[in-house]
Amino acid sequence: MAGDVIIDQVAEKLRYDSRILVAFSGGVDSSVLLHALVSLRHHSRPDLLVRAVYVHHGLSHYADQWAEHCQTQCKLWQIDLQIVYVQVDASVTGIEAAAREARYQAIHSLLSDDEILVTAQHQDDQCETFFLALKRGSGPAGLSAMPERMAFFDHQQVRPLLNITRAEIEHYAESNSLSWIEDDSNQDDRFDRNFLRLRVLPEISRRWPQFPQMVSRSAELCAEQEALLDELLTPVLEGMIKPDGAINISALAQVSVIQRRALLRRWFRYHQVMMPSRSQLDKIWLDVALSKPDAEPQFQLGSNQIRRYRENLYLLPSMQNIGSINLSWDGCEPLELPDNLGQLIISHDKGVAIVSPENNQCVSIRFTAPGADIIRIVGREHSRTLKKLWQELSVPPWQRQRIPLVYYGQTLIAAIGFFVTAEGSPKEDRPVWRICWTDSQGNALN
Repeated sequence: MAGDVIIDQVAEKLRYDSRILVAFSGGVDSSVLLHALVSLRHHSRPDLLVRAVYVHHGLSHYADQWAEHCQTQCKLWQIDLQIVYVQVDASVTGIEAAAREARYQAIHSLLSDDEILVTAQHQDDQCETFFLALKRGSGPAGLSAMPERMAFFDHQQVRPLLNITRAEIEHYAESNSLSWIEDDSNQDDRFDRNFLRLRVLPEISRRWPQFPQMVSRSAELCAEQEALLDELLTPVLEGMIKPDGAINISALAQVSVIQRRALLRRWFRYHQVMMPSRSQLDKIWLDVALSKPDAEPQFQLGSNQIRRYRENLYLLPSMQNIGSINLSWDGCEPLELPDNLGQLIISHDKGVAIVSPENNQCVSIRFTAPGADIIRIVGREHSRTLKKLWQELSVPPWQRQRIPLVYYGQTLIAAIGFFVTAEGSPKEDRPVWRICWTDSQGNALN
């Protein structure tokens, strides 16, 4: 019976897991998955600790009703449910990708250290994902579609229903008198996945009933090939990646074009960001990696950017331009810095030691200074321009406008974490300020 098959499948795929967070939308797929886990916990796995999360995107007029349905269902099954509200910004990647990213970030924030995420994708979903990858012209990595178990940030995501068909799931739901919600957007064939589900795959399955199973097999074979490439290329990639996550351009230039593309793809996966297309990958190599030595090239990839500095490629999050910001500060209270850069605090025993301001001096925190300014810093005999100092200190261009610069009036006193000027050096006849730069969690950055 379908019910036994589904419960047995869930039990098999999760036999070594005991703490589980289920992504619960209230639809038939996740309802069947959660019900199977509840049944498994009741009959043979009392050690299972199961929680559920409903992500409220606010994209449908019915989202509140769906949240209430999930709450009622979880209360009936004695499952702890957390409802998380997210904002979806579709301006960069489109609504589907943006909703998925917001959902993943929200779920990741809820996972405890020893917990796994369990989701309800099934065999028909796998077939749709394969076709979408085919439409995009994906290689074996994309055509391997969805693995049963994969990394999810620093946790694991498991899909125990990948070998179960949609028909089996619906039969289980009806046999167990489950109630579920129907997302009205699932009938909108303007979305590619819905177009495949509603128009294309039913026709193919009428001609070839075993087609989804064969697609699943092809996906598994592609996944095996990718696993083999991972096994062979991981040691090579590890030798190219720097401690700060950058990848060495000279090392990449010494391998074949095919191997370089494969290594770069794994570098992007290492950083857990969206995978570039082949044309984007080639453009990154030609326009960024191979640009002129004195250029400062960058390539925008979704919400990230790829930049080059001293024979290395860096993958960076998008950053606000904060060069024009000028913050007044009296040192009495912590100063919040822009663009999630943390805060500055006057400390008694740690941080950068500088001379305290005189009573009539205005203290400000800036992020740019005239590049032609001649600066003499503590520990250096000769003066330098600020630009030359950044170069000598090996500070990449994109970081130079994200370092808090302390000014007394129009005089540069210190670049927190990097240098103190001669004017800012502690004096015997003046009190000392110790400035500590911390991140949003309170960890010292200098």
